[in-house]
Amino acid sequence: MKILAIETSCDETAAAILEGPEPGTMSQNPCLQLLSNVVVSQVDIFAAYGGVIPEIAARSHLEAILPVIHQALNDAHLHPQDLDAIAVTHAPGLLGSLLIGTLTARTLAILWQKPLFAVHHLKSHIYANWLPTASKSSLEKVPAFPLLALVISGGHTQIIYMPEHNHFEIIGTTRDDAIGECFDKVAKILGLPYPGGPSIAQCAKKGNQRKYPLPHPKVDDLDFSFSGLKTAVLRSVQNACDLDITTPSYELKKHLSAQQKADFAASFQATACDILIEKLELALERYPETKSLVFAGGVSANQALREKARQVFEKTQSGLNLRLFFPELQYTGDNAAMVATAAYFEIISGVQPTDPYKLNILPRTPIK
Repeated sequence: MKILAIETSCDETAAAILEGPEPGTMSQNPCLQLLSNVVVSQVDIFAAYGGVIPEIAARSHLEAILPVIHQALNDAHLHPQDLDAIAVTHAPGLLGSLLIGTLTARTLAILWQKPLFAVHHLKSHIYANWLPTASKSSLEKVPAFPLLALVISGGHTQIIYMPEHNHFEIIGTTRDDAIGECFDKVAKILGLPYPGGPSIAQCAKKGNQRKYPLPHPKVDDLDFSFSGLKTAVLRSVQNACDLDITTPSYELKKHLSAQQKADFAASFQATACDILIEKLELALERYPETKSLVFAGGVSANQALREKARQVFEKTQSGLNLRLFFPELQYTGDNAAMVATAAYFEIISGVQPTDPYKLNILPRTPIK
């Protein structure tokens, strides 16, 4: 089975083709092969603005979508008639961006007479952990169920319990800012370039993570809150620069030395990682039957988080045979390979295709 997937939920225009065994002919962990994976990013466009502008993102998708799909077909040495299905991200995301991807997928499904599968963006990020890489096949190391998935990105921070394929239960979520959004805002305070995650990670390498103690927000159960942490960084920077709290955040960067920026970046990054790890430890206490801990989303690329997670869970949970999974760095950001993988597991789970004449986008909807 060959699936063409399309991803345009934010500012990456992507298409990929995945091949896997026909449904009913393999186990729940089939051998998958990625035939092509094309991503056109708009990050350089939005670096000057310090964030994504939805209208510009939609126009850029419109220009790139067909060339990206053609490139994916060419890289896989396939023609439309060789495909068995089309998949597309329909939720959540930026309204205009989602429209470009879904309208394209709907049109191709009708013209090429292929079944169409609508995929939730967060589901795709989780399934990035099933993608084969150059160093391993999809059968060598895959998550076992039941599992806990920590989905961390610019728009989401959630802990999701999965008892089996294509079954999702949100057990923790952010009550305000997502972790990736917090990284972006703190980076802006420090005068670091967009996107904030990589900028803070790079700057933090020269910093002292204990220089500026920052609070851990007290939130009930497994939920998160990051708006207070962002404000704590702002106040701490103002205090370190001996400035009044009325000083605008955009003026602070010119008062900070390079070392201060590095120390604040390191302190913030360490605190953010500790908050995530603490919630995961609590989740594992609530769900002791968990066999795998899966990280997903753009922030899962953070090396400090990966190292902290390995130190905590590979040591303390070894008796439970808990296994940690991180997507390959190339699959942590938005891409269509993960969409194709999620669609494949939808298909083998018995999900029926959607009507291309009726598919709607859902800019804000929880994973189901």
